[in-house]
Amino acid sequence: MKKYGLPVLILLMSILYIFFFSDQIVFKLIPMWLIICYAYLQFPSKRSFTHWLVLIGLFFCMLGDGLLEKSFVIGLTAFLIGHLFYMAAFFSCWKFSKIRFGTIILLILYGLLIGKELMDGLVTQGNDALLVPVLFYIIIISLMAWAAIMTKNKWAITGSILFVISDSILAWNMFISDITYSGSLIMTTYYGAQFLIAQSIGNLKTYL
Repeated sequence: MKKYGLPVLILLMSILYIFFFSDQIVFKLIPMWLIICYAYLQFPSKRSFTHWLVLIGLFFCMLGDGLLEKSFVIGLTAFLIGHLFYMAAFFSCWKFSKIRFGTIILLILYGLLIGKELMDGLVTQGNDALLVPVLFYIIIISLMAWAAIMTKNKWAITGSILFVISDSILAWNMFISDITYSGSLIMTTYYGAQFLIAQSIGNLKTYL
């Protein structure tokens, strides 16, 4: 069940939400509940504080899923808190290399590029109140992705990059211009990101 059953169930429930029940909040949350269970099952025998940080991050992102439907700012805040927990966990697994360290430049450039587009879009739509929250979120998710890259953990790296892609599609679709099949693209990359981050728990080499 741990190796195949639960991942298959996560996949099936994700497909059900994305393609059949995209207007049902409960179906949106079910894959995340299952991913949190899966993450817990990945805990190694010598579990550490770092592993709990990832699990707590998953929990706050799950809250963000539900709260986003009620309030964009509150949901965004929950996700931001989740990223802070991810970041703390990943930085505790720091493995320095010049190449990985240098990826911060690419993330900064990407953040500046999409940040400028989003700021322009928010101003055009008259959503000035969202400028600071969105800008802060871009900074935090970029740092989270960089922290994941510095772990050298392939699951954490791939998951964090997918998370950036998912949120980029969501933000572009909301504040800049419509993206075809945006809902499916956002949730596919999002569930994939969270599953891979959950998977990373079993291979995180921690110092906490």
